[in-house]
Amino acid sequence: MNSISEEKKSVGEEAKDWIVSIAAAIAVALLIRTFIVELYVVDGPSMRPTLQHEERLVVNKFIYYVRDPKKGEVVIFRYPRDPSRDFIKRVIATAGDTIEIKEGRVYVNDQLLREDYILEKTRTEYPKVTIPEGTIFVMGDNRNNSEDSRFPDVGFVPLNLVKGEAVLVFWPVDELKTL
Repeated sequence: MNSISEEKKSVGEEAKDWIVSIAAAIAVALLIRTFIVELYVVDGPSMRPTLQHEERLVVNKFIYYVRDPKKGEVVIFRYPRDPSRDFIKRVIATAGDTIEIKEGRVYVNDQLLREDYILEKTRTEYPKVTIPEGTIFVMGDNRNNSEDSRFPDVGFVPLNLVKGEAVLVFWPVDELKTL
């Protein structure tokens, strides 16, 4: 004679299973947000025309555990004067590079930087300097409306303040693009 037995979990066991599952999901979400990707909202005009105010971005936080930022990448970093605030800018020069801005043009290692992404030529001058080890030089694409490495409160951005690389605009949907 065959019998089919059905195991029934008690209410307590089922509640425990739910709590463990929810806790595991929260832990995985926190790990992903802390070490892999995070979502950001663009605040302000400093990266126009590349990024618009209130666009939503996906930021790759994992990449800079593997390597340092490269020239041309759009990065999120903690504002050096107030690390509770995040800034978004483009990497213009990295450690060991020289940078100079004269007559509205940016020169990296004495070579004119080709900048198809800027809104307009830079109105300010910047003396020739060498980027120190462990730092990057960043600028907004809207050069004349950007608080960036040209200003003492930002200056050379230490690598330990860089949070990640902006890789995708996902909102608004009609502006979906990779960076």
